[in-house]
This record gives sequence, C-alpha cells and structure tokens, in this order.
Amino acid sequence: MQKSNDEMFLESSIKLFRYYKKLGEGAITQLTDEEVLRKPNEASNSIALIVHHLSGNMLSRWTDFLTSDGEKSWRNRDAEFEASYPDKQTMLAAWDNGWSCLLQTLENLKPEDLTKEIYIRNEGQSVLEAIQRQLAHYSSHVGQILYQAKAIRGNNFKSLSIPKGDSDNFNKEKFNQEKSRKHFTDVQR
Repeated sequence: MQKSNDEMFLESSIKLFRYYKKLGEGAITQLTDEEVLRKPNEASNSIALIVHHLSGNMLSRWTDFLTSDGEKSWRNRDAEFEASYPDKQTMLAAWDNGWSCLLQTLENLKPEDLTKEIYIRNEGQSVLEAIQRQLAHYSSHVGQILYQAKAIRGNNFKSLSIPKGDSDNFNKEKFNQEKSRKHFTDVQR
C-alpha cells in the first residue's frame, strides 16, 4: 500500500532529525572536554552552551507536545546560554535526553496529528509547521557545532559528508548504481 504524503512527511522529518543528531555527535566526538567548553569569542557560545540550549528547547517543545504550550514555565532559556556543563560526558547526556524526548514524540505522532494546532508562547501553528520550525532551528545550531568543531580541529577534523576533493569519486560511484527511490539519510557515506 502506498504511503500518504502525511506519512512520508513524518518519516522524512524523523530521518532528518536523526541525521542532524548524528552530524552533531560526529563533530562533538572529535573534541575534548576543554574544546566543547571553548568560546570563539565573548559574543559567541561554546558548543556546550549550544547543546544546553538545544536540550532545553527540545525538552520544552516536545514534552506534552499536543497538550501544552511549547514554552514551558519550568524552562529557563536565559540560563541555557550562561551555565555550561562540567565535561563532555555530562553534556552528551543532556544532548541525548533532549533528542530522546523529540524523537519519541515524533514517533508517536499519527498522520492525522499534522493538522492539529499547538502553541508556542501562545502562538498557534499546525503540528506540521511546528515540526518544520524546529527542524530549521536545530539544523542551524548543529551547523554552528560543525563550524566550531572544524575551526578547532582544523585539518584533523574528520569529514562527516563527502570529503573535500572526493566529489568526483563519490558521484562516479553513485551514477554507477541503478536509479532507486530512497531517502538520502539512508545512504552511508
């Protein structure tokens, strides 16, 4: 049986969130405790502070997702940019906690939930819009993590996508395969 557009949207969204989680982890694992705490400058956030913000946002947005406002009264957003973690292990535990909340919520949604209205700071939006909003938000922060990790590790950073200078080989391998329908996140790089 063919999947509906709503089913495909939910599946694709979950795969994209998992993809960005994996990218962030791929960058973070290449860094030391000290490196995740390093701020590029006083106006910027360390990777640990970015993770603190992501985790806080995920827990707030995705806890009781369909039944309560996405900005919970117990969340202290300002503190997410001030208080950090003592080490990478503690930071990764918070990272996992936020992503688990998000992914469990998404995996329990039904296609008919996509048109329901939810609120974030009393602003109504469809579930579909809220998913897109958070996907854009989280991917931008994962991009910040990747950028900082590359800046810190320099030439020692292990590429998480097609390595620089390897596009021709990658494309040649792809075009030597039969055409098929799949999500780009299903492909191992």
